[in-house]
Amino acid sequence: MTTRIETDSLGSIPVPAAVYWGAHTARALENFTISGIPVSRHPHLVRALAMIKSAAAQANCELGVLTHAQSQAIRESCQEIQDGQHHEQFCVDVIQGGAGTSTNMNANEVIANLALEKLGHRRGEYQHLHPIDHVNRCQSTNDTYPTAIKLALIFATAELHHELGKLADTARGKAAEFAAVVKMGRTQLQDAVPMTLGQEFNAFAATLEEDRARLLESTGLMRECSLGATAIGTGITAEPGYQQLVLRVLSEVSGVRLVRAADLVEATSDVGVFMHMSGMLKRTAIKLSKISSDLRLLSSGPQNGFGEIILPPRQAGSSIMPGKVNPVIPETMNQIAFAVAGADTTVTMAADNGQLQLNAFEPVIAHVLLQSISWLKQGVRVLRTHCLEGIEANTERLARQTAVSAGLATALIPAIGYTAAAAVAKEALHNGSTILDVVTGRRLLDRDAAQKLLEAAVRPVEETAMSPV
Repeated sequence: MTTRIETDSLGSIPVPAAVYWGAHTARALENFTISGIPVSRHPHLVRALAMIKSAAAQANCELGVLTHAQSQAIRESCQEIQDGQHHEQFCVDVIQGGAGTSTNMNANEVIANLALEKLGHRRGEYQHLHPIDHVNRCQSTNDTYPTAIKLALIFATAELHHELGKLADTARGKAAEFAAVVKMGRTQLQDAVPMTLGQEFNAFAATLEEDRARLLESTGLMRECSLGATAIGTGITAEPGYQQLVLRVLSEVSGVRLVRAADLVEATSDVGVFMHMSGMLKRTAIKLSKISSDLRLLSSGPQNGFGEIILPPRQAGSSIMPGKVNPVIPETMNQIAFAVAGADTTVTMAADNGQLQLNAFEPVIAHVLLQSISWLKQGVRVLRTHCLEGIEANTERLARQTAVSAGLATALIPAIGYTAAAAVAKEALHNGSTILDVVTGRRLLDRDAAQKLLEAAVRPVEETAMSPV
């Protein structure tokens, strides 16, 4: 392999001639052979780094510490990365020591060498444009990297928010489709009171919308950043006026209105916003898992389980049992939720062990949060397209089960009282009779009156609620 020799503070090291990264990245590739997952696996993080470097180049040009030609070359290189080019050059492992320095330097080196070529120089000729002196001017990993993480999380969460909205819309569509399908609700897995299958699916939609709103609140907290604080929050090596200028430019470049953290020393050491986001992702994941578990229960059987709904058959379910079809899509969503819950523990431990003026463990925080969002987004899409959209109601089974359910007696309490209703339920359960037959047989209500009470029991609350006095 043809190489070029680059030199850093530790000495000289060969670098493949064909790559855009340099000495620091080369050392990181030797040091961190951990997960096999490169930073490029998180394209939003790569894009965010490019946006920050572009904004810094423009700000530094306006401040007179970069020439127009240097700034232009850097910004053009960053734009190519924002457009999806050169991502394979971001090759350091997502798990790394150094608080993200290897990722920041990987970006600095790639951008510097791209810019050098635009200026008519060869890769590695850093006397013309240097990864640190020019691309990283007025910056530190300690303000650049966490800002990039926040932007990446904002971008990634927007995609998850969109997918959750489509899933909620599908659930509402099913709610309308199943609006007239009566079934028995359950508490503690025991028959409770009547409801409609539509109400059940509408509740799924409502809980998804709640979490969409909470996720947006979490991303709103990400707009506060410490860019310009440099190493520990004091702004050392940053030019006067740099922070205000770079935040304005980065807001324009990214489309995200960023604001200065109230206390830059605190902001440099604190990762509370990542813990908050992690908690919200866990909440969303667990709700999706609960919905998926409900779908598995409701579709269980098909002969000896609940059998109330029919999930779309996606694949043969067994290598030994003919005809078996498993609820593989909800099971996948369950497993994603387990991983997200585990990731939340990782973020918690990383936050707890950051000492003094910097948290060294932001690389693992970034990785597990972005992975969680990506897995949730893909899982939600698959749950919608491969499961929810094709669900059918087992109307005959539901009608049969509901007709003989003793739980219907609850609807009669306003007319006959709890004691009489309990006796009706007990007799119906003992004899296998319907509630209608028992209550009319006991001459507690005529059939029409009883039927109206049972029908009223499954109407939405707003249709049966009394007007305020």
